[in-house]
Formats: sequence, structure tokens, C-alpha cells
Amino acid sequence: MSTETQNELQERVVSISRVTKVVKGGRRMSFAALVVVGDGNGNIGFSLGKANEVPEAIGKATRSAKKHLKHVKVLDGTIPHEVVGKFGAAEVVLLPAKPGTGVIAGGAVRAVLETVGVKNILTKCVGTTNPHNALRATLNGLAQLKLREEIYANRGKED
Repeated sequence: MSTETQNELQERVVSISRVTKVVKGGRRMSFAALVVVGDGNGNIGFSLGKANEVPEAIGKATRSAKKHLKHVKVLDGTIPHEVVGKFGAAEVVLLPAKPGTGVIAGGAVRAVLETVGVKNILTKCVGTTNPHNALRATLNGLAQLKLREEIYANRGKED
């Protein structure tokens, strides 16, 4: 990815967790930050960063997320067809919506969809709303998307 695209990336902090490790002398506190990075044009990456301070954890996660960008198919501000993304106990149902609907989603799912560039969509989290699993289930669903032209090309049909 070029450097000019790197500058346009927007980052969203999905969750920050305080993690405690019990050691001989007491408790050691650290932080884990889950960050989503996207360009609003179909490219998205996410990562988990851990550090002793919150800003360090966010910075670490952001740098890692920028290295692992993936492209998903967005069609006119929505998705081409309905899909169910799964990861662990989390299931996220993604439904295309007409212009003007907005992003009907919560938490981690909303962060992913807004950074990827989706403007109109309906979603429903089933099973668990754990941010880590919901985020990965959403990305799993987005990875399953195919455009009409691709499906026709695979079947050897004309439009």
C-alpha cells in the first residue's frame, strides 16, 4: 500500500481492557487495546496491542493493524448480498440496506463497518457480543462477500 493511502487511514479503538497478572510481590497491571484501521474504501485491518500504558497499547495495535490490511467488497455504500459471519460463539448477520438507512450496528461491528466504508447496513449479533469475537465474525462475513460479476465469471455465464 502506498504512503499516501497510509495517511488517509482512520483508526477506531474498539475496546481497552485492563489486564492483571498476579506475581509474588503483588499485582502487575497492563492494558490490551483492540484497534480497527480502515480507509473507508474497502480496506481494513485490526490488531490487539498490549502494553503497560493505554497510549502505548493503542499505538502498538495501530501499527500492527496497518501492516495487516485486507480488502473487502463494498458496493455503493452497502454490501452486495446478505451473509452470516461466524467466529467462535459469535455470529453476525449482515443485511444490505437502501440508501438513507445508516449503519444499524453496535459496538465492535459498527467500528468495523464504518472504517471499511459501509454507509447503509442492518446487522444483528447472535450468540455473544464479546468485542474480539464479534469483530472477527464481522470480518469473516465481509470476507465471504462476492460481486455478481465474480459469481457469473466462476459459473461461465454472461451478465
